[in-house]
Amino acid sequence: MEWKLTVYALLKRLMDIGGSFFGLVFLSPLLIVVAVLVKLGSPGPVFFRQERPGRGGRLFRIWKFRTMTGSRGPGGEPLPDGARLTAVGRFLRRWSLDELPELVNVLTGDMSLVGPRPLLVKYLPLYTPEQARRHEVRPGITGWAQIHGRNAQTWDERFRLDVWYVDHRGLWLDVRILALTMVKVLRREGISAAGHETMPEFRGTAGSSEPPAPAGGPA
Repeated sequence: MEWKLTVYALLKRLMDIGGSFFGLVFLSPLLIVVAVLVKLGSPGPVFFRQERPGRGGRLFRIWKFRTMTGSRGPGGEPLPDGARLTAVGRFLRRWSLDELPELVNVLTGDMSLVGPRPLLVKYLPLYTPEQARRHEVRPGITGWAQIHGRNAQTWDERFRLDVWYVDHRGLWLDVRILALTMVKVLRREGISAAGHETMPEFRGTAGSSEPPAPAGGPA
């Protein structure tokens, strides 16, 4: 089993390098257009950069197109996502175009094309030991949880799906996830949770989550 994981890791990295490099080259005209739209759409930088935990919890700086303003309330607290989302940002999120700069993170090895989504650093101490297993692999631009609900799922569901991927990862599963991601994006499914523009803040969970193990995985 160990040698299979080693071979898989090598092939996965080659796929990540090839996919991110050719993606950046092929999509460069689109990236330029989106960058101009973000800049003209609202004051602020084109890119959003933030530290996120990667494999083993190691921090790296993620790159995304900016979709929100930095507006704050009277007490200095950030306004809700819905109040800070720009018109351009809402369009980018609807079609997942804000994620495209993460191809740079994939090329440098901080991320993979497929894996659990990198979440906020402040969530790290809130995970149960089982949930923390999502950091046994590189985070991804898309993942098993993203094709099974994206933001329209509970945190417990997302973590169970993330850990299921860790336990069942393989090259064919990665290819399947990439293909299904395109379908989900075109259908614009799971963009937001009920009552939220994106995903509600994770505040921890009681007990340990066990990954599901139905035949063929969750549907």
